[in-house]
Amino acid sequence: MIDDFLPPEIIAKCLEHFHHGGGEAASYSRPQEKQKHEYRPDEMHPELRQLFYSFNSLPFIKVLENITGIEGLIPDPYFRGAGFHEIRNGGHLSVHADFNHHVSMNLERRINLLIYLNADWKPEYGGQLELWANDMSRCHHSIVPMINRAVIFNTTSFSNHGNPNPVNHPDGISRKSIALYYYTSTWDETKRSHTTQFRARPKTEDKIDWAVKGRELAADLIPPIIQRGLRSLKAKKSN
Repeated sequence: MIDDFLPPEIIAKCLEHFHHGGGEAASYSRPQEKQKHEYRPDEMHPELRQLFYSFNSLPFIKVLENITGIEGLIPDPYFRGAGFHEIRNGGHLSVHADFNHHVSMNLERRINLLIYLNADWKPEYGGQLELWANDMSRCHHSIVPMINRAVIFNTTSFSNHGNPNPVNHPDGISRKSIALYYYTSTWDETKRSHTTQFRARPKTEDKIDWAVKGRELAADLIPPIIQRGLRSLKAKKSN
């Protein structure tokens, strides 16, 4: 966790143009993620597009490598899942482990970088970033998403994190952040690719995404030849 991560004028520019992109936000509304909205860098105001391209530049990569000790970090030119994230009042994001495989580039996900954009944010406003134990036995860290605070952490199949406490700002102000993800060329076929894995906290009403669990179980049990046939049949029906 690093406070005062970016120059203040950059943070001000992010807030000025947060909702001024040219495209529609991707929105999510289900038990695991409510009132969540994502804004893609390539559809943002030109100054902000340039900022995100800088996050993918060699000088910034070197900063992250020095902080994390991980060499050979690779940025994502597709910004898959990255950009501006917003969770509006009443919304939350359940605890989860992120997808681990960038399929189109065949890379292994290694680092999450989150930078918060919330002025004068107090713990009672909710939306804290929680980092949970591998076995979901306890919460190790609860981090208030204060403005210009960066959090950098490894992403594995058990790096459980989220902001499960609903956003509850008295003036209806949303929780805003920058999200960036970095990879290495360490993926190989011995690793198991998976999508986002939602996990329930003990003694809560958190919901596991059983649809995803079912698809993953089917992928493990159904022989590849049958899976290819089902995909081919689905493609023909869609055409």
